Amino acid sequence: MVSSIGVTTCPRGQPGQPSPEVHWAQCRAAGRQKGLGLLYSALVRPRPEYCEQLRAPQGEKDLRVATTCPEEGNKDAERAMAVTILVWVLQQLILNVRVVGDERDEARRDHSSFPGLGSRFGIGSTMEGWSPSEENIIYRVLVSLIPPYGHAFLPELCNPGETPERNFRIRVELVCTCKTEQLVGDMLCFIHHDEEEQRRNQGPSLLQTVCTGSYLDVQKTACRFHQLVKACWVVLPHSRRWRLTMLPCNRSCKFKMARAEEEIIIEIMLGVQQGNSDIFLSSQASEALFTPSTTWTSSCAVAEAKFFERLARRAPDGSFHLRCLQLCARILVGTGFSEYALKTVVMHLLNTTPLSGWHRTHFLLRLDDIMRYLCHCLEEKRLDHFFFGNEKIPEEIVLPPALQRAEPFNLFQHLAQDPDAQAQAMREFTDMQDRLTRMLANDN
Repeated sequence: MVSSIGVTTCPRGQPGQPSPEVHWAQCRAAGRQKGLGLLYSALVRPRPEYCEQLRAPQGEKDLRVATTCPEEGNKDAERAMAVTILVWVLQQLILNVRVVGDERDEARRDHSSFPGLGSRFGIGSTMEGWSPSEENIIYRVLVSLIPPYGHAFLPELCNPGETPERNFRIRVELVCTCKTEQLVGDMLCFIHHDEEEQRRNQGPSLLQTVCTGSYLDVQKTACRFHQLVKACWVVLPHSRRWRLTMLPCNRSCKFKMARAEEEIIIEIMLGVQQGNSDIFLSSQASEALFTPSTTWTSSCAVAEAKFFERLARRAPDGSFHLRCLQLCARILVGTGFSEYALKTVVMHLLNTTPLSGWHRTHFLLRLDDIMRYLCHCLEEKRLDHFFFGNEKIPEEIVLPPALQRAEPFNLFQHLAQDPDAQAQAMREFTDMQDRLTRMLANDN
């Protein structure tokens, strides 16, 4: 299966557009305003309704708060300010503006050697508002990659006929841009200009920088992303107050921002959008013991975040659905159950139980529903993935046709294949029930 993600063209130089010098000055000003407010609400108030802020600038009030130096001792505001600075750096990369040296020349030369950066999405338990831990919190963001000028992304299944379709490679193909050269100006066609001329004028193509053969390489892309962020960070005034440390991670970009005894950890996943859907081919490793560097796994993380955002907008005051999920996630520690399996159980229940039934007055009933549903799945050795083949997905969530038509994917397939694993899971479930009972008794 091959489908083109598309070709990105550069609007700079089109008739009616400002001169290059004015263009880059406007980019710098716009980048600062758009970048500074993106994570403020999502991090200070980590609830699903604020995850959407990663895709759009804040309102004027939050933007003023985010860009104003916090009062001394206000740790929440200081942490929010620090994170917004990192997002500001990302915004500069998104706009292809370098903050050192000859900005216009550097941006032009790097325009084709690294994918463009598109929308950003808050993903994971912290951004969705149910992180089971109050310490060692990781803020996760997925940044979409866009093919640079003169390139196209062509996803291909690693194993044709695989069901469900989960592992992909992204073939990078050069595209003739001769017809648009006059509009773009100093960008040359990679196919019909000689390599020496290209090297002097615009630098290498994507195939020569972050690809292995003809395929986009996860590790090379993540490494290059690290380098770009590090280069931008060192020249920012806030780098004197916060230390930015690149943490080891082969398939994503993980940073630690620290000052005194404070630490903020941010993990940036990279992904290529499947068409116009909410499913991305992500840099996240697959469940296999070894994931090749050219393998991109299908991720529903953005669709899941949208699901919780939708609930946050519709849920009445006093809804405890996130509290239920958070509490149940805490009893998983030390067991073989994954947070994702529990999250899937809760999403199924949220999709079938009226939101009014998740009010705090029904808290114990919903906890009982969650445990009963999980127990039933263990007995049947089957837990269907929430999105694959689910006909009850809210209309706001856009899925690729192949995923909509797919047979439901069993997250407990390993239990069906291994009786000993199922017996162990049932014993751990009993322990989890006892742990939940004690936890509720202590809270009372």
